[in-house]
Amino acid sequence: MDFKPQMAKINTLITAPPYPVEQALKHLGANLRTARLRRNLTIQEAAEKIGTGPRPVSDAEKGKTSTSAAVYIALLWAYDLLTPMDAIADPATDTEGLARSPRRERARASKPQELDSDF
Repeated sequence: MDFKPQMAKINTLITAPPYPVEQALKHLGANLRTARLRRNLTIQEAAEKIGTGPRPVSDAEKGKTSTSAAVYIALLWAYDLLTPMDAIADPATDTEGLARSPRRERARASKPQELDSDF
């Protein structure tokens, strides 16, 4: 049997994100760092507050694309800055989505049919 290891697919969003995405993460990271310093917290203290190690906090503050969205959002929560997140991607303010939306949207997926237990 000829065994060839499969090459892992490279995630270009992490290695070469679109420029606006990269800039938004760097800006968010800088804002998170400012928020941490204004609260007089060390990276270690911020990490403990969100239940992670110092490395992800440091990476988030650098705006690294490989950092989990959960770390970014947890830091916003830790600094009591999460509330404005409610407005992000709000369907009510998505003018393009509303314009493209059919008149009658599906509110939810249809119910899965129950299996018949009669044999």
